[in-house]
Amino acid sequence: MIDRQLTHELTRAIEESPAVVLLGPRQVGKTTLAMQVGEKWNALYLDLESQRDLAKLKEPEIYLDSHVGQLIIIDEVHRLPGLFPSLRGIIDRARRQGVKNKQFLLLGSASLDLLAQSGESLAGRVFYLELGPFNILEIPPEGIENLWVRGGFPDSFLAQDAPQSLRWRENFIRTYLERDIPQFGPRIAAQTLRRFWEMLAHYQGCLVNHAQFANNLGVDTRTAIKYLDLLVDLLLVRRIQPWYVNIGKRLVKTPKVYIRDSGIAHALLKIEDKDALLSHPVIGHSWECFVIENLLAVAPMDVQAYFYRTSAGAEIDLLLHWPDQTQWAIEIKHSLSPKLERGFHQACEDLKPVKKFLVYPGKERYRTSQDVTVISLQELAQELAAIK
Repeated sequence: MIDRQLTHELTRAIEESPAVVLLGPRQVGKTTLAMQVGEKWNALYLDLESQRDLAKLKEPEIYLDSHVGQLIIIDEVHRLPGLFPSLRGIIDRARRQGVKNKQFLLLGSASLDLLAQSGESLAGRVFYLELGPFNILEIPPEGIENLWVRGGFPDSFLAQDAPQSLRWRENFIRTYLERDIPQFGPRIAAQTLRRFWEMLAHYQGCLVNHAQFANNLGVDTRTAIKYLDLLVDLLLVRRIQPWYVNIGKRLVKTPKVYIRDSGIAHALLKIEDKDALLSHPVIGHSWECFVIENLLAVAPMDVQAYFYRTSAGAEIDLLLHWPDQTQWAIEIKHSLSPKLERGFHQACEDLKPVKKFLVYPGKERYRTSQDVTVISLQELAQELAAIK
């Protein structure tokens, strides 16, 4: 059992809120974490993929009112969108009885935006958390290369060997395309969506070009945008917006896009192991996306992520914007002897970040003459995670 960093935060959220929604893609470990945390309160577990449990909620207020005072875990909550209005009433009645928290832990495989489409908001009554695949601080240091190649989904990362891991990821992709994605909207041909997913893997970490995607798929631009929005809502793809501020320069305003789990991206590209990855043209972008996703996984929730690029070539791979309006500039290089390009220094002159980092696959930490800290991914992740 690998301890998840979110355990303490989830426990605290349950203790302080009547309802907690734990979001994350399928097979990421939401149920395991929920059951582990729920043992503390002898939680009742309902799985809405089970017809038996689904039948119990045919009249949700009758069933759930009979368990007031007990934490109830409801898995795959997006399968019953009409449940949210009932939960609101149950929570409010329980409050009047003096039960103000520890009522519901709701597990879902879609983002907040998608859940909002399928149920009434529980504004003021719910706390949202997101569980991603394993991150670099949840595994032993010797497992970092495997985490990059295989990704952080538990069954993929913990597989006995590389072929078994790849088979799991291929099955995961097939299941999502054929069974899971059709739950969330109009039916999309699995073959078409797979081609789109594969295109995203080839363009890992690049500026999104909806028109090019649409042309390659033989669909209109609006349809290509809907495909991308769906994968973002399912927490499988991340879109990072460009930092835009009026500084008198021509700035790139197109977002970057990447597949969030590096192992899924590698499976879509038929990359089985590290040797295959090292010889593949996507290696640089794969490392960049792996670094970004791991840093965002451990960063405080109130930190916002951007990138910065001007038409003149000034560029920052990852710009962390803090609540106090300060910024960290992070450059990412897959080289043991990394060199900063002029564009990074130009970007730092534009934005004046309070900290500047260069993340590389080495272990030594040192400063350059331009006051940039060269640092390993693990050490920068630890630094971010330590900030409260």
